[in-house]
Amino acid sequence: MANEGSNGGSHVTTKPPPEPSPLRRAKFFQANMRILVTGGAGFIGSHLVDKLMENEKNEVIVADNYFTGSKENLKQWIGHPRFELIRHDVTEPLLVEVDRIYHLACPASPLSFACFLECVTICRDEPLTVQLPGTQTRSFCYVSDMVDGLMRLMEGDNTGPINIGNPGEFTMSELAETVKEMINPEVKIISVENTPDDPRQRKPDITKAKELLGWEPKVKLQQGIPLMEEDFRKRLGILRKN
Repeated sequence: MANEGSNGGSHVTTKPPPEPSPLRRAKFFQANMRILVTGGAGFIGSHLVDKLMENEKNEVIVADNYFTGSKENLKQWIGHPRFELIRHDVTEPLLVEVDRIYHLACPASPLSFACFLECVTICRDEPLTVQLPGTQTRSFCYVSDMVDGLMRLMEGDNTGPINIGNPGEFTMSELAETVKEMINPEVKIISVENTPDDPRQRKPDITKAKELLGWEPKVKLQQGIPLMEEDFRKRLGILRKN
């Protein structure tokens, strides 16, 4: 607005900027955290999304090309006002405005691994197959522990790399016997030829995770197997025999 001065001149006055909403000063107010999860339709990614969506102040965006993931893993969130699903391949640029990114886009579906596939076949009363020699080792981290470790890494000040996993080491023969005993004692175990690129040992070193994140896995193999069986039976629609 222009006003006439006493000397016949004029000067311009401007209104002060509007005050922010009083809600911004309220104790309960907190801006939403926008979080992108690539590969969020996968096994670990979808469980991470479930945990992130528990916080009502989080807005979660999932980008997935469904190479190994599935919309079925996210069906409970589709249509939710704090959730967005984008079909996208991370090899192409994606422009989104977010505060945090969990980059989990990797074609590593549990159903693509032998060891996980065997737990599916035993639910169907089919024989377990163990690749020779059976002494090769694997370490299994239950998904809730993995999600907890990823969130601690994100919320901390350490950029890593930091191994998140369970150092409990089992031979594949031991795993097969344990699964048989806990799920179906009547199932047969069959030995098959191994693949040439099969690693002989897998055991993560989680020293940094313990020291820097105060994290270590809580769910042991014997605790995780029944939970995994229940989840797989629910996905496959197979009831357990009494």
